[in-house]
Amino acid sequence: MQIDIKRYLEVHNLTIYQVSKSSGYGYTTLHKSFNKPQSQATSLNLRDLDALAQAQHRAMWEVLRELENDYLSDDD
Repeated sequence: MQIDIKRYLEVHNLTIYQVSKSSGYGYTTLHKSFNKPQSQATSLNLRDLDALAQAQHRAMWEVLRELENDYLSDDD
């Protein structure tokens, strides 16, 4: 299972730079994380979820629920 982070960013009109500035997490760190190949062991970490939530002034659980409902695929 993979979460389509790039599609999520696109739909929400967000860039990695905007997420970085809003959340306080480093651009390079988020860029590497959002662009890395996902596997069963490494999909999305709490830092990434927190960054997305902060950038949108939402709770982490709201972002996670949306990611699970709308951006999760069975691709490996």
